[in-house]
Amino acid sequence: MAIDHFDVLIVGAGLSGIGAGYHLKTRCPDKTYAILEARGAIGGTWDLFRYPGVRSDSDMYTLGYSFRPWTDAKAIADGPSILSYVRATAQEEGIDRKIRFDHRVTRAEWSSEDARWTVEAQRGPAAEIVRLTCNFLFMCSGYYDYREGYTPEFAGVDRFAGRVVHPQHWTDDIDWAGKRVVVIGSGATAVTLVPAIAGSAAHVTMLQRSPSYVLSVPDEDVMANRLRALLPPKLAYGIVRWKNVLRFMLFFTMSRRAPGVVKRLVRRQVQAQLPAGFDVDAHFTPRYDPWDQRMCFVPHGDLFRAIRQGQADIVTDRIETFTERGIRLASGSELAADIIVTATGLKLIVGGGVELSVDGVPVDASKALSYKGMMLSDVPNFASCIGYTNASWTLKCDLTCEYVCRLLDHMAANGYPQCTPRNVDPSITTMPIIDFSSGYVQRSIHEFPKQGSRKPWRLYQNYALDIAMLKFGPVEDAMEFVRTDPAGARRADVAG
Repeated sequence: MAIDHFDVLIVGAGLSGIGAGYHLKTRCPDKTYAILEARGAIGGTWDLFRYPGVRSDSDMYTLGYSFRPWTDAKAIADGPSILSYVRATAQEEGIDRKIRFDHRVTRAEWSSEDARWTVEAQRGPAAEIVRLTCNFLFMCSGYYDYREGYTPEFAGVDRFAGRVVHPQHWTDDIDWAGKRVVVIGSGATAVTLVPAIAGSAAHVTMLQRSPSYVLSVPDEDVMANRLRALLPPKLAYGIVRWKNVLRFMLFFTMSRRAPGVVKRLVRRQVQAQLPAGFDVDAHFTPRYDPWDQRMCFVPHGDLFRAIRQGQADIVTDRIETFTERGIRLASGSELAADIIVTATGLKLIVGGGVELSVDGVPVDASKALSYKGMMLSDVPNFASCIGYTNASWTLKCDLTCEYVCRLLDHMAANGYPQCTPRNVDPSITTMPIIDFSSGYVQRSIHEFPKQGSRKPWRLYQNYALDIAMLKFGPVEDAMEFVRTDPAGARRADVAG
């Protein structure tokens, strides 16, 4: 049976994969491509997560695509609106016709002799093995494990008479109306869930081991809504996008350079939205500095409003054990519950769990260096679309897709069938690729590639610096290209 071959194979039909399809279509129209999606629908994270209130924690003028203006009034959008935006983009651009659903990629093997990847996927419920080949493999599956979230080992969980659910596996039959709900966690998922169910539940308690930074933000962008009435959509969108990018860069820089000032400002805002006598230090003042972990944003302070109205409360304590009726805490008190939600985090996974090998040698990502935050040292014709941890995911993914297209055009123009990032500088030192103290990062960071001490191996998490490097920087720095000469021989032609 003939094996289908493409110039580029994209893995994942979520926010990143649809963006990658658009950039290939518009910037490299002569390249053939297909998108392999493990699930049966477009949307990735935004199709998977169905828990109440699911929403972005970034504004849609930066989380949205650079090429497709976000025109809804809400700047902080709910999950279904984001999913509709991604699917509409795929449909209007014809990208949906390039997707092969129910194809879970498990292995990819690179052959230098053939200058191509052989990609193996499991198709459909029967997990039928199918193989495809491509010249360039583009991973757009993010770094979350879609199969399961993270749940600690809780003592006595089997004794609990009610229902325990992880938000990643939320189902439509979960009925919290009139019930007592305990949400374990203090991250973005927990602060989203609590106000979403507080109105109809009997009571909701957010149980946290330690506090997170929580900041109230407007759910609409007044400037954006006014500009849309005055300017063409793309111009208005571009202005607001840059306004939000610069504002956030300033906030992040202040957090790193003057953490004490930012901590006081955040505390003051939180205290102003909570009832008199509420212990802000115990429940909303973390032990770490701002942006040592990702900050939580709540639109129009909906979490604080639920607390003010007595619909929700926060308990900061450690879990001793689950009981038949709820949770007994280390302090000795017990929280009664009918439903317990374990918003305890996500699992990270490298490259969507795909096993890579180069010329028969397995790739150990933990031993590799990350080139420009998208490629792996010594792995040819391969890139991953990974967004920012301290800003909107799509800002970096748009830049990555544009760079991959630049690289493909450069290879085509010079007759290079193969490109491989190579570190030939012995003075480069390594460090973790993500500089976050969050538990979900620390549990898995040892499995991820490292970043280097200098560009192009350094990951700056800075949109302005990445624009300079990815839009305008050279493609031949630390990159080895292989040329096929007229006699058919292949040799390294350029090594930066």
